[in-house]
Amino acid sequence: MNLLEAAADVRLRAYAPYSRFKVGAALRATSGAVHVGCNVENVAYPEGTCAEAGAIAAMIASGDTRIAEVFVIADSPAPVPPCGGCRQKIAEFADLDVKVTLCTTEGLQKVMTVAELLPGLFTAAHMDRT
Repeated sequence: MNLLEAAADVRLRAYAPYSRFKVGAALRATSGAVHVGCNVENVAYPEGTCAEAGAIAAMIASGDTRIAEVFVIADSPAPVPPCGGCRQKIAEFADLDVKVTLCTTEGLQKVMTVAELLPGLFTAAHMDRT
């Protein structure tokens, strides 16, 4: 399945009545399965859910645990990166060299690795006291 098409399709189903800023995310797990998510807003900001977090939750719910590739799309003049929290969430389940493609609905793309997206990554190793 084409990740760009999957992200673009799910973006149309985003629930964004307040910001009107719809975001779609699609990721391919290392198993090859594709998981999607869209942003879901709530009138009680910031209680909404980002598209990337939704795709990761769908991946985990399906039994997959590792990300092989990510696509994020939004209707914006420039490719929109994931928020800081979602960058950390992606890094939890992806290797540092995993490709993250940021897209606009007009076709602009920016490709980054997880390492480029989140320099100074906080990991479980930071909590190791031994």
